[in-house]
Amino acid sequence: MPISNYLEHPLIQIAAGRTLKTSSVHKFGAVPSMSVNTTGTIWDVDDVIYPWSAFATAGTLSIPAVNAADNGHIVTIVGLDENWEDTSEEVTVSSSGTTTTTTSFKRVFRAFCTAGGDTNTGDINIQKDGTSIARITAGKGQTLMALYTVPAGKTAYMLKGAASIQYGGDATIDMFVRYTDQDTFRIGHSAEIAGTGMPYIYEFGVPIKITEKSDIDIRAKVRSNNARITAAFDIILVDN
Repeated sequence: MPISNYLEHPLIQIAAGRTLKTSSVHKFGAVPSMSVNTTGTIWDVDDVIYPWSAFATAGTLSIPAVNAADNGHIVTIVGLDENWEDTSEEVTVSSSGTTTTTTSFKRVFRAFCTAGGDTNTGDINIQKDGTSIARITAGKGQTLMALYTVPAGKTAYMLKGAASIQYGGDATIDMFVRYTDQDTFRIGHSAEIAGTGMPYIYEFGVPIKITEKSDIDIRAKVRSNNARITAAFDIILVDN
């Protein structure tokens, strides 16, 4: 097929920003070593379901003193503001004390090192009211968070999901969704993964519709052998 035909593909047009009122989001995460018989979110912290309750109210974030080698790094924090709209802030981290954002965040679903040298030498923890809500693991340069919240005024359509586990591991993967104005999460998709087979990949025949302000949380429960687990999903955002 000529390259020009590929460039006209609707998804490429969305990625290029040529489709009005439509954008794409790729979320991916990894948990370093989930313990056996433990359920946790696929993010940078082992054995912990993501602390959504920390965002009961919007507020500023803090980054405790970092490794001396990371002093002066600039970290970009990405999430939603008090109006559930996209927001981000660059913060210069310090090895001598805590730094604080000026932006009030209602959600955080990504953070990455923007400038200051090579990737981070030590963990960079981002907190809200003393609770860790994001971590840039040493040497990664970016959070690995398989979670997302749909901004206000948009509807998400999930196209594809994927998951894998290191060799010898065995786990259940569940996509939990807390829909708009609901208090509880419920399963929207479930799968089994094993480290002796291929990664799990599922393309939705009909995309899953997820309304504005809904939270998406990919979780795993390991049945054998502490294991590193990854998960990812692709969504299209359409303005309401």
